Amino acid sequence: MKFIIVGKNIEVTPGLRAAVEDKIGKLEKYFTPETEVHVTLSVEKDRQKIEVTIPVKGSIIRSEQVSNDMYVSIDLVEEIIERQLKKYKTKLIAKEQSRGFFKQDFIEKDYLDDEEVQIIRTKKFDIKPMYPEDACVQMELLGHNFFVFCNAETDQVNVVYKRKGNTYGLIEPEV
Repeated sequence: MKFIIVGKNIEVTPGLRAAVEDKIGKLEKYFTPETEVHVTLSVEKDRQKIEVTIPVKGSIIRSEQVSNDMYVSIDLVEEIIERQLKKYKTKLIAKEQSRGFFKQDFIEKDYLDDEEVQIIRTKKFDIKPMYPEDACVQMELLGHNFFVFCNAETDQVNVVYKRKGNTYGLIEPEV
């Protein structure tokens, strides 16, 4: 695997680089040697954050972990990605174009899918045109973490969501 390691507000020391390559390198058993792994290490106040993105054709495998210690974050992110790979293996491999990114023994090995995705409830509701700020208020009134609405300004379906620190995000489609 080819590592691309970047630091934001932190110097990527040889020790950190070695820790990332060693820990994330354990995922090498799943990927071909040409696979690129994009790693961003960042520090914000007391938060030590690692973001790992592995682009495979047609999909992106991504995880982000935050802790008080960068080495703990590195350990956590590797475990999460490995769990994701095992959980979604059949879906990743089903996209025929992604096969070339994974090693043959990973493709052939059968992992128990104990955490299969199941939709257990479906809701239908009218989407009313409203402004993003109104959608945030509606989301709060409902006690949800996100809210789907028709943006009155653009006449497109958007999603507002709650972020850390009592802030909000808006997802709108690219046109």
